[in-house]
Amino acid sequence: MTSLLSPPPSVVRPVLVGFSGGLDSTVLLHWLATSAAQRTAGLRAIHVHHGLQEQADAWTVHCTQVCARWNIPLRVLRVQVQRNQGQGPEAAARHARREAFASQLLPGEQLALAHHRDDQAETFLLRALRGSGVDGLASMQVTSAFGAGTVWRPLLEVPRSTLRAHAQAEGLEWIEDPSNASDDADRNFLRLQVLPQLRQRWAQADAAFARSAALCAQSQHLLDSADRDALERCSFGPGVIDCARLMRQPVERRARLLRHWVRGSGLPPLPAAGVEAVERELLPAAHHADAQFAWQGARIRRWRGQLHLLSASLALPADWSVHWDGRAPLALPDGGELRLLGTDAGFDSPVQIRARRGGERIQLPGRTHSHALKDLLQQQGLPPWQRRQLPLLFDEDTLLAAGDRVIGAALQPWLQAHHAQLQWTPGAA
Repeated sequence: MTSLLSPPPSVVRPVLVGFSGGLDSTVLLHWLATSAAQRTAGLRAIHVHHGLQEQADAWTVHCTQVCARWNIPLRVLRVQVQRNQGQGPEAAARHARREAFASQLLPGEQLALAHHRDDQAETFLLRALRGSGVDGLASMQVTSAFGAGTVWRPLLEVPRSTLRAHAQAEGLEWIEDPSNASDDADRNFLRLQVLPQLRQRWAQADAAFARSAALCAQSQHLLDSADRDALERCSFGPGVIDCARLMRQPVERRARLLRHWVRGSGLPPLPAAGVEAVERELLPAAHHADAQFAWQGARIRRWRGQLHLLSASLALPADWSVHWDGRAPLALPDGGELRLLGTDAGFDSPVQIRARRGGERIQLPGRTHSHALKDLLQQQGLPPWQRRQLPLLFDEDTLLAAGDRVIGAALQPWLQAHHAQLQWTPGAA
């Protein structure tokens, strides 16, 4: 092993290498392949075929040959890059690549990516030009959570020049992507035009930017820790924040808490307009107001003094209907679940489960007349979005129950006789 790079770590986990065939990922894969311990723990590669370049098929052949020569299992995934999602081709390709990586990463496995110090400097500058705060300027981390495992960037402190010297010393072959010679993309413009001029004046510019990113990351970790504590004090259950508690936080802290709250849910990041909408419209709203802000399939909704983080798709399809015997839990289309507890025998005969369609009425135990289901749900204080998630149980035209919130006169005696009860868990964001 050449001394140009430090030896791979001795404590290893299974690794999936993102392998494009370019200089950086070729060095990364070769570096890991020299470790007997890493091979024993698990080493495989993935190549994403975007189809954006004429040479894409030839690159796949090259990657296949390299992995065969080094005896490394390779998975090739072909992806469709969506160009009509309001983002540039570079960002769209990156998004497609990340989805492909996430789909293949196994629990406990590390996704090794070949980002290096020059990449970190470029990322820092790009985010500074976009007006990012500490979180954005922290740029890339050596390790971070991703999919079912983690992302690992072991070369993040190594300059590109060292990688090239290593490749040449080892006689490695790699692909040169012709698009890297064009400065049309922002990152390429920084790489080809801006950073070379900065280095003429400040020879250690790359290292300085990377150092600034590392300092921002340290500050981010401290802020994140304080954010978690403050968010726990403001939370009122999963996906719910108490408005009064949040208002007691400084306005700058509120912005961080909202972003942290959304980031932890797996929903798309909350844009700056969302933070402003919460401050301007949702938090000052009256106690019974029903105000909301929606973005990219997600929304924050104020209801009865609380902020609720929701997926826009939280509702049962209007035409959804199944028959259920109660013997096993019923998975609902929104990710929720319906169970019959207390008995393994299930219902005497299957019941029909369907979504609300409006106008339903139900007779309650001890009553001689029926009630509008809508009125009963409002009296119980069930949030409006959960009313659209509520599974209804029918015996032909008779409404037996609305989840576990309203039990009708036709079902209550059977549940009591069998010491059984319904349990409804609605899908969450």
